[in-house]
Amino acid sequence: MVDIVFSLDSVITAVGMVDIISVMVAAVVASVAVMMFAAKPIGDCVDKHPSIKVLALAFLIMVCTLLVAEAFDAHVPKGYVYTAMLFSLAVEALNIRSRAKRLALG
Repeated sequence: MVDIVFSLDSVITAVGMVDIISVMVAAVVASVAVMMFAAKPIGDCVDKHPSIKVLALAFLIMVCTLLVAEAFDAHVPKGYVYTAMLFSLAVEALNIRSRAKRLALG
């Protein structure tokens, strides 16, 4: 329950940067709906594959580093960050798939 509260808090904070009220309402409603329906499957997946926790921590550290760099007026193109995240997600997906095949073979 605490995770949902913090997630919703993050959504409300991000939505607060938008000037159009209807967009704010739609974003909050959509995020609550996604949290309600996806929390259990995502939690089960993370429990089944603990390496996803490490990947999420790495993403948090990367975003934190980006924010600190921007605070010191050092511009880092977001495309580099998104590319690194996408690449690491792809590698982790391949690792999970490889592990599953190895376990299936014995």
